[in-house]
Amino acid sequence: MELRLLRYFLVLAEERHFRRAAQRLSISQPPLSLAIRQLEESLGTKLFQRNSRNVELTVAGRALQSEATFLLRRVEEVRDFVRAVDDEKGGLLRVGFGGSTLYRGLPAIIRSFRKLHPGIELRLQELSTAEQIVALKRDEIDFGFINGLETPDGLDGFRFCREPLLACLPSGHPYATKRSVQLEKLAAEEFILFGRSASPAYFNSILEACQSSGFSPTVIHEVRHWVSVISAVAHGLGVALVPRAMTSAHIAGVVLLPLKGGNVFSETHCVWKADSDRYDAQKSFATLVQGHVAMNEDASGNAVRK
Repeated sequence: MELRLLRYFLVLAEERHFRRAAQRLSISQPPLSLAIRQLEESLGTKLFQRNSRNVELTVAGRALQSEATFLLRRVEEVRDFVRAVDDEKGGLLRVGFGGSTLYRGLPAIIRSFRKLHPGIELRLQELSTAEQIVALKRDEIDFGFINGLETPDGLDGFRFCREPLLACLPSGHPYATKRSVQLEKLAAEEFILFGRSASPAYFNSILEACQSSGFSPTVIHEVRHWVSVISAVAHGLGVALVPRAMTSAHIAGVVLLPLKGGNVFSETHCVWKADSDRYDAQKSFATLVQGHVAMNEDASGNAVRK
C-alpha cells in the first residue's frame, strides 16, 4: 500500500469533495480519482459513497481514516528519529502522563533527563489512563504513567507512586473545619468523579471505598482531569475523593481532608510496552524514574509527603 495513496485518501476524507481535495493536493481531479480507485482495489472494498455533489465515507472508509492517520504520523516519527540519530542528536522519547503526575515529581524527572541528555527530544503528551494503554500498545508513546493497582497485560513497569485519597469539600462545607472526616458522613452528598472511561481504576476504587463505608455515591458529574474535579467542588457542584498529590494544586475554595480510619489509596505505575527493544535513552529515563521512587517512598511503599 503506497503512502501517497493514503495521503490522498485522508485529504479526500476531510474535504468530502474531489475538486476541493484535488486543489489541496495541488493535482487535477482525474489523478485523485485514479488514486482512490487504486486504493479501493488494493483493499478490496469501497471507501467512499459517491453522489453528484460530494462523497461520504463508508464504514470501511471510517476505519481506514483512523488507521491511516496513525500510520502516517508514525512514519513521520520514524523519519524524525532516523534523522536525529544520523545527526547524532540522540533521538526522540515520547512520554504519556495524566495531569496529576505533574504534582508527583514528573517535572523534576524531565528536568534531570534533559540535563543528562540535552540532544534527545522529549515530548510529553497528556492522556488518560485508557488512552495511554492504547498509545503504548500502538507504539505511539514510549512510556506512560497510568493509574491502577497493577500493570495491564502487554505492558511492563513498576509502581511509581502510592498515596491516600482525600476528601475534597467546598470551603463552606459543614465539615470543612474538621481535621479529618469519615467517608460515611458524606453518604448524602453528590459526588464528582474522575470519568470511568478515562480511568476505570480511579472510578472503581472510589465506588468500592464508598460501598465499603455502607453507601453507593450519588454521582452527578464525571470529568477527565483532577483539576476539573477540584474546580467543580470549589464551585459547589458536589464533593469528591482526590489523590493527596492534588494538595499541591492550591485551588481556592476547597479543603482537602484525610479520611478518618480510611485506607483508600491511589496508585500510579510507570509502564512501557512489554518485550520492546529499549534503547539507551529509554533505559536512562526508567532509571531516573526508579531513582525518584526510591527517594520518595517510605518503608511501606507510600509516597512521602514533602
